[in-house]
Amino acid sequence: MNTMDTLPVVVIGAGPVGLAAAAHLHERGLPCAVLEAGDGPGAAVRQWGHVRLFSPWRYDIDPAARRLLDAAGWTAPDPEALPTGAEFVADYLRPLAELPSLRPWLRYDARVEAISRVGLDRLRTAGRDTTPFLVRLADGEEIAARAVIDACGTWGTPNVLGGAGLPARDEREANDFLEHALPDVLGLDRDRFVGRHTLVVGAGHSAANTLLSLAELAATGPGTEVTWAIRSASPARTYGGGDADALPARGTLGVRLRAHVDAGRIRLLTGCAVHALTPADGRVTVVVRHADGSAETVTVDRVVAATGFRPDHSITTELRLDLDPVLGATRTLAPLIDPNEHSCGTVPPHGVDELAHPEPGYHAVGMKSYGRAPTFLMATGYEQVRSVVAALAGDWAAARDVRLDLPETGVCRSNPDDTVDGDDCCGAPTVEPAGRGLATGLAGGLLAAPLSLVTVDAAPAGGCCSG
Repeated sequence: MNTMDTLPVVVIGAGPVGLAAAAHLHERGLPCAVLEAGDGPGAAVRQWGHVRLFSPWRYDIDPAARRLLDAAGWTAPDPEALPTGAEFVADYLRPLAELPSLRPWLRYDARVEAISRVGLDRLRTAGRDTTPFLVRLADGEEIAARAVIDACGTWGTPNVLGGAGLPARDEREANDFLEHALPDVLGLDRDRFVGRHTLVVGAGHSAANTLLSLAELAATGPGTEVTWAIRSASPARTYGGGDADALPARGTLGVRLRAHVDAGRIRLLTGCAVHALTPADGRVTVVVRHADGSAETVTVDRVVAATGFRPDHSITTELRLDLDPVLGATRTLAPLIDPNEHSCGTVPPHGVDELAHPEPGYHAVGMKSYGRAPTFLMATGYEQVRSVVAALAGDWAAARDVRLDLPETGVCRSNPDDTVDGDDCCGAPTVEPAGRGLATGLAGGLLAAPLSLVTVDAAPAGGCCSG
């Protein structure tokens, strides 16, 4: 037996995609080590546990994970119910992580600091493909691995506020006034928002989630004001497809948001980018610039940066990666998901071939695999790891038989200037060839947005969303 075959496959991250990878590795009989920087499964998801997904359970469970859970007597949730992030962890990720078949493989508080090859730096070529990976943890421990599946996500590396991809002027100095995406406005974080003026920046579902929560807070909290700033000239893509959306909860999200804007409960600033922030007297003045060069200011108490996320490739500097210079995805995958080119198109099913790098045995999956493209969906990550694990097991026929069936958004758009602003998604309500999945995306690089399904006396918004 080859020495490499006795080593584990290291999976980085115990979120939904990382645990799905572990389930597939178990089914294939491949040893595994799951390294999670947090203190338990779904650590990032738990940070937005108050959020209710707009995708029902039937889209949220990996097939291999489901088979393992069913065999252990798991009681599956209602496939049409919409879980919160906390319920997603408690009812699915934690039971999965605690299965006797997977639990010995999981390690928490294990932060990966760097990945290389044992005894080889990036310059050495001879013997590279037969040399084990070296995975170094923050505490100095080193683990040898036959392959690495990097599912660490992007939650820890949000985009900046500045419109040019750089921090706005004095953005760091104003850090005390800034909020990460998806604050718990109606719960733990309520005191930071009630009776205050909040600016939400971004046009994705995480922005919509926060705006709806702030509007609800304003209805009962005197003095609570809400302003929303987006780079696009129209909020149509955020409003979404309404009744045409295959996920009713997602369609309702935009309908409710539009009703608040139309009623004046949310002030909307369009076609602008954050240029500068100036803290003074316990508040922060935000300067936004419009496309024509004009500027305006708004003085607020809090700024929610719902501007999306980007991958952190710093742990792989000694690996040979072929990253697209625009998105930071693999060079092969990037053209299939580029929001500048796929405003109304589809993301084809893709697997190990599209995720491959010149460094054999390393694959970034899940949100990280998409780089800065905002079109990822959790089901896509599940199919990615199924394909990658099949390839690691030598079953190339299964690895390349990639299939994906995603729900339509009921919207499309064609303005490339909007596609890279925020963290939204795109889909085209057209009939596509069999086997092609619609690019529906995540909320802020997450899974969904919260809402209560209520009737709103407003026509469903049409329009488009970003690719």
